[in-house]
Amino acid sequence: MDSKTAQSKFSQEIKSLLEQLAHQPLTLAHVLHETSERGFSLVIGLLVLPFLFPMPPGLTTILGSACLLLSLQMTVGRRSPWLPQRVAQFQFPSTLARQILSNLKRVTRVTERFVRPRLTHLASSSHIWQINGACISWLTLLLMLPIPMTNPIPTLGILLLAIATLEADGLMMCLGYAATGLITGLFGLLGYGLWRSPDLIMHWFQ
Repeated sequence: MDSKTAQSKFSQEIKSLLEQLAHQPLTLAHVLHETSERGFSLVIGLLVLPFLFPMPPGLTTILGSACLLLSLQMTVGRRSPWLPQRVAQFQFPSTLARQILSNLKRVTRVTERFVRPRLTHLASSSHIWQINGACISWLTLLLMLPIPMTNPIPTLGILLLAIATLEADGLMMCLGYAATGLITGLFGLLGYGLWRSPDLIMHWFQ
């Protein structure tokens, strides 16, 4: 496969969705129908990208739950994505959809400088597909925790794994695993700090 073609795979999907958005509303079912197996990575990217920016209230549960459901399907080895009808028919408001896709397009301009098919024997393994799903599931759970100002941290890890999966970049997947470990450690420290905070506050006042 030509490296230039491989590098443009993700951005071409985004460009296509932007063009289609001009003629019809964007739903998760439509994206999954258009992208088939690639829909796992593409839709996960669409679902988590808003967590990098301020979001309208009420979307966190819908987007996070859909991302978790898709990533769990990857974990058990499923290759054809499925969402409940109610979630699949969720329609992105046109303004929000354009903002998400435009921001995702900006992200791909950066990632395409570094992401390309590498260690393809690793990236194409069915076990790696399941490991990627497990990591994304775990990061999504961290993303959904009610800890203020932390959403962008696991979001970056999810995006890294989603793009690496779509582009069959085994090296980038390994970096995604390292990022998952670092993010887990950071949330562990945050959790420990929150758990100890009452004692620390009482000690400070004494």
